[in-house]
Amino acid sequence: MSDSMLVFLRRRIISGALPLLAVVLGVFFLARLTGDPANLYLPLSATPEMRAEFAARNGFDQPVAVQFLDYLSQIVRLDFGESLRTAQPAAQAVLQAFPATLQLAGATMAIAVTAAVVVGSLAAYRPNSLADRFAGLLSSASASVPDFWFAIMGVLVFAVTLNWLPTSGTDGMGAWVLPIATLLIRPFGVLVQVVRGSMVSALSAPYTRVARSKGADEKRVIFVHALRNAAAPALTVAGDLAVGLVNGAVVVETIFGWPGIGKLMIDSILQRDFAVLQAAVLLTAVTIFALNILIDACYALLDARVRQGVAT
Repeated sequence: MSDSMLVFLRRRIISGALPLLAVVLGVFFLARLTGDPANLYLPLSATPEMRAEFAARNGFDQPVAVQFLDYLSQIVRLDFGESLRTAQPAAQAVLQAFPATLQLAGATMAIAVTAAVVVGSLAAYRPNSLADRFAGLLSSASASVPDFWFAIMGVLVFAVTLNWLPTSGTDGMGAWVLPIATLLIRPFGVLVQVVRGSMVSALSAPYTRVARSKGADEKRVIFVHALRNAAAPALTVAGDLAVGLVNGAVVVETIFGWPGIGKLMIDSILQRDFAVLQAAVLLTAVTIFALNILIDACYALLDARVRQGVAT
């Protein structure tokens, strides 16, 4: 790895560490605005002594600043506390739920990127044609539809009315259709527009004309010469959309009962399970941070000007 690349990655890691700290700070204090957990976990007839014992057992009797410092020290030791609801380690609950979110987001992005590359490349091959206009209409509609509305309508039409698909759960391939379709529509719409714009420029560039003059097959010109050079902006946008899928999973997982990190966050908020909520948000933030670093690294590898500009 070159020195310029190392400098680039080091600066990105340092600049990304501050938002992580802000997330840790924000979720800790905002979680406590949801109310006193004792109101949920103790009976209505609980005496002041019972409430005091509950607070002392869970560390809620300390000032909030002291609780936050204790939480930071626990994070350093990779100890995220125990769930108030299950008395199990919070990290265990989060790690059990997170793979379901990654599987859903990964499958969605794989389909979105593949479909967008094909549709966007074909649309760029003949600008202003009927196929190009249809692709533009399809991508604009997909990028504009709210995911929660699409999810609700999907359940109403395909699950309730037609009874083709299940309303929730993960059993069988049918259970994947509506969650993936809901998460897919916006990334697909945005990526088609980006790929189409990049490919139009790439197909008119000198290197594609040189490739054609040498007798290269047209499919090779489109999907090798042009697409390779148009990949950088599409990669950046795809990475941002992948990050958005992790956040957007909160809505989709709640609607479809998908046992992922998003549903776990909502359940933890409703149950005032601070330790699980904090661990879930922190792991999500770290994942987004790592994805951003990976995206920037890939973009810098594709375009030397990016890493050289940062290193100077």
